Amino acid sequence: MTYVRWSQCLLPTWKEDPGEADLPSHKLMLRAGLIRPLAAGIYTYLPLGWRALRKVEAIVREEMEAIGGCELHMPVVHPADLWAKTGRLEDFGPQLVRFLDRAGREMVLGPTHEEVVTDIARKEIQSWRQLPLMLYQIQTKFRDEPRSRGGLVRVREFTMKDGYSFHESFADLDAYYPKVYEAYRRIFSRCGLAALAVEADPGLMGGSGSHEFILPNPFGEDTVVTCASCGYAANLEWASTRWEEEREPLLPREEVATPGCTTIRDVARFLAVPESKTAKAVFYKGEQGLIFVVIRGDLEVNEAKLARVTGCADLGRASEEEIAEVGAVPGYASPVGLKDPRVKVLVDRSVETKRNLVAGANKEGFHLRNVNFPRDFPAQWVGDVATVRDGDPCPRCGSALQVQRGIELGHIFKLGTKYSQALGATFLDREGQAQPLVMGCYGIGIGRLLAAVIEAHHDEQGIRWPLALAPFQVVVAVLDPKREDQVQAGASLAQGLASGGWEVLVDDRERSPGEKFHDAKLVGIPLLVVVGPRSLQRGQVDLERREDGLRRTVELSTPAVREAVKELLATAGC
Repeated sequence: MTYVRWSQCLLPTWKEDPGEADLPSHKLMLRAGLIRPLAAGIYTYLPLGWRALRKVEAIVREEMEAIGGCELHMPVVHPADLWAKTGRLEDFGPQLVRFLDRAGREMVLGPTHEEVVTDIARKEIQSWRQLPLMLYQIQTKFRDEPRSRGGLVRVREFTMKDGYSFHESFADLDAYYPKVYEAYRRIFSRCGLAALAVEADPGLMGGSGSHEFILPNPFGEDTVVTCASCGYAANLEWASTRWEEEREPLLPREEVATPGCTTIRDVARFLAVPESKTAKAVFYKGEQGLIFVVIRGDLEVNEAKLARVTGCADLGRASEEEIAEVGAVPGYASPVGLKDPRVKVLVDRSVETKRNLVAGANKEGFHLRNVNFPRDFPAQWVGDVATVRDGDPCPRCGSALQVQRGIELGHIFKLGTKYSQALGATFLDREGQAQPLVMGCYGIGIGRLLAAVIEAHHDEQGIRWPLALAPFQVVVAVLDPKREDQVQAGASLAQGLASGGWEVLVDDRERSPGEKFHDAKLVGIPLLVVVGPRSLQRGQVDLERREDGLRRTVELSTPAVREAVKELLATAGC
């Protein structure tokens, strides 16, 4: 093992924060020379960033192989007909990049690989004796995100570890799933992250259940709901709350004049009732026609929940013209008396448990008092589609829930047979009968994980790498590279440390000592060894630990420096 000289490697640094960056990790990855943008959401990893990324990949590989994972490598370009068979060619929408090859065949750039790996399984797995099987890869993906942001947190081209397990039964999948869950916990812990595991919405992936691993962070794009009392944790798109059944008697429905009151706030103020005693009408349009959501007036519809309850993936808000077409009056819409077969009613749990609500009358300038479900109107669906709020009661223990932001680090799914049935991936069971393969899916965004590490490990001076992910463990700063004695001492120490198993960077640039100290802290190498004129004259070198600034002066000899480096790195907190 040898060392790397800063002057001979592409390790550029910036003194100032870039104007286009908002997240701390994005600023620091640009300033420390880890990445450079090529286009919106597309980045080049420079040498320092690439070294760190490979450290993340090594940890992921070790943990995947510890649970029986076998690595393979699947293509980035996929035939579109595979995606058509699973229905995701259209479901994925504009995020899926589609093109024609020179033969006129439609192809896609893979944003994920369920179709491809299922096609492999369809061709290669014939018998239950080949199961269970875990395949994984670390591969480039592309999603044409409409709004890339935050550096590597939300990008269009990204590196992902995706794993896929194949089973003969749902029971076998259920038994294997916790092994992946624990492997993910180990991965994030080894990367220096306290990840929060939360119940999550499978979304377009499908399946019977899933968990996200979240790093709580105010800049994150995910929202999670947690309970400090019982440990309940869920993504906002999956989280629920507890609705207490009201016991008051049902009162007769009556029509009341509400001139000019077209919003929930207006109606509540005019009739002197809380917004929680009103029923809000929210209209959506989708493949099943118009969907009329009836929800408590103080709540908002969670569209991911709505899609799950109705089975409609392409929902959008209906226009006033479309609402009027089915006999409802915008601003005064009511499920009561609505008979047009083109509209279906969904009642949220918040309305199901409430009594004597104020709702529209389908008549301009009027509302109805004491509307109750199901006495006054029917519904095609009753389900939980409300967005949980901070302070709502926990569905398990009733304590106050907390809503916070976070960065998604990984996501695991019980896919079941969605893809195997669509693509005809079957095996012969123990009785010789053909059965669809039961699947699990397990993803980690490698670049995003690297960014999350920097979000969790930085200060005002720069990155503070956990030892396991540091591009180099030691940086040797030669303060005056024009002085031969300093150059020789730095080279000798660097080679001695490299021979001892450490990855060493030698800062031999013709820069001022202040710039070198600044850059050493910015790039976040865990240990700085300073070779300067005063200490060299005394036959010593100075060491400083990046994590906490702990300093030590030791004798200028390879054994002494090795021992000090070993001790300082071994006692580092991360």
